[in-house]
Amino acid sequence: MAFPEVGKVAPKFSLQNQRGETVKLSDFKGKKNVVLYFYPKAMTPGCTVQACGIRDSKDALAKIDTVVLGVSPDPYPRLARFEEKQQLNFDLLSDEDHAVTESYGCWGLKKFMGREFMGVLRTTFIIDKQGKIALVMDKVKTKTHHDDVLSWITENLV
Repeated sequence: MAFPEVGKVAPKFSLQNQRGETVKLSDFKGKKNVVLYFYPKAMTPGCTVQACGIRDSKDALAKIDTVVLGVSPDPYPRLARFEEKQQLNFDLLSDEDHAVTESYGCWGLKKFMGREFMGVLRTTFIIDKQGKIALVMDKVKTKTHHDDVLSWITENLV
């Protein structure tokens, strides 16, 4: 499945966050830019590095009217443990049936240690205040993700 195109309206969604609350993309339309990032599994090394970078960038992101939503197939109680353990300060969304992940083209064949399986393709979408896809980042580096996102939004959406 292909990613949604830059310039097109982002696929709508409604998912539970780590506290069991419903979060909808439409909650932010007209108010905030959204960094929507898909990651494979909470509490794994790469996902933890990525999430902690975002955590530490919350103030800088808030200054440029941007919220971050992380999406994984983890059940929301696991996301709550991830939030607590890493002191995260943004919403983690549970997409257990990976329907939203699929609608964004982020579910596909992966290879790890010689075996193939279906899973989340680590991808980030920057969605502007009008609800349109402004950027698709499909070559995400977990260590610099937060800086890459901040730089791009500052240069292109502020």
